[in-house]
Amino acid sequence: MELSSIHHLKIQPSWIIVLSILGVYSIFKFFIALLKCFYNTFLRPSKNLKSYGSWALITGSTDGIGKAFAFELGKKGLNLILVGRNSNKLQTVSIEIHTLSPSIHIKIIVLDFAKDLSNGILAIEEMVQEIDVGVLVNNVGVTYPKAAYFHEVHEEVLLNLLKVNVEGTTKVTRAVIGEMLKRKRGAIVNIGSGASIVVPSHPLYAIYAATKAYIDQLSRCMYVEYKACGIDVQCQVPLYVATNMASKVASIKRTSMFVPSPDAYAKAAIRCIGYGPRCTPYWAHSFQWFLASLLPENLLDAWRLSIGIQRMELEFQGE
Repeated sequence: MELSSIHHLKIQPSWIIVLSILGVYSIFKFFIALLKCFYNTFLRPSKNLKSYGSWALITGSTDGIGKAFAFELGKKGLNLILVGRNSNKLQTVSIEIHTLSPSIHIKIIVLDFAKDLSNGILAIEEMVQEIDVGVLVNNVGVTYPKAAYFHEVHEEVLLNLLKVNVEGTTKVTRAVIGEMLKRKRGAIVNIGSGASIVVPSHPLYAIYAATKAYIDQLSRCMYVEYKACGIDVQCQVPLYVATNMASKVASIKRTSMFVPSPDAYAKAAIRCIGYGPRCTPYWAHSFQWFLASLLPENLLDAWRLSIGIQRMELEFQGE
C-alpha cells in the first residue's frame, strides 16, 4: 500500500503540470486572438484602394449600406459607378456625393435586380471595358417582408430573393471580373449577413439566410481561385445596421452601440477591404459574434425562433 501510494504521489504532479501548461496555452491563444482583433479593428491601416483601380462600382447604392459605401469610396478619391433601380434616387445621390467630393467622376446605371437583368448586365460589361473598375461592392439584397415559416413564403417573395440575392450578385461579379483579370488587380466585396454565419440558424427567414450563405461560400471559393491573380475577394458579415431593411425585419428605429449607422459601418468596412476572405468590420458586431460562439447551438436556435415568433405575433396584431 505504501509503495502504490508513493507511486501515485509521484505521478500526480506531472498531470497538474500538463493541465497547467494547457491552461496557460489556452489563455495565451485567447489573448493573442484578442490583440489581433483589436489591431485589425482599430490600428491596421486600410489599403490604398486606388491601387486596385480608379473606379468603384456599387450595387444598391441609393440607400443604407450601399449609399454609405459610395460616399466613403468617393471620399477616398475613387470615381463611382452607382447601380440601382430608381433613376431619380441615383441622380440625387450622385449630386450629394459630388457636393462632398467634387473632383471625382460618377456614372449611373439603372438596373432593377428583381426584373430582367440582361440589359443592365450588358451595360455594366460595356462600361467596365472602357474604364478601370478596381473595386466592386455587391451590396444589393432583399429579405422577407415579414417573418414566415418556409412553407408560407409566397412564390413571388421566394423568386425575388433568389433573383436579387443570388443571381444579381453572381451576374454582376461575372460582368466585372473579366477586366480585373486582364489587369491582374481588383477587389470584390460581397455583403453577407450574420443571419447565415454568426448564428447557426435564422428561423422564419430561412431562404434569406440561405441566399446569404451562398454569398459567403461564393466569396470564399473565389478568394482561393483568384488570390494568385491579384484579385481580393471578400465577404463582409454585418449584423444589424440601422437601415430600412433592419427596420422591417427587427423593428430597429435608431442606432446603438451594437447597431451602427450605415455611415459608421461603411467607415469600418472600407478599412477591411483586401484583408482576408471573410470579416465582420464593425467592432461591436465582432464582439457579438464572439459571445455567440460561446453558447450552445440549440440555445441560439431556440432564442432566434422565439424572436421570430414574437415578430410574427406583433405583425399579426398590427394587421
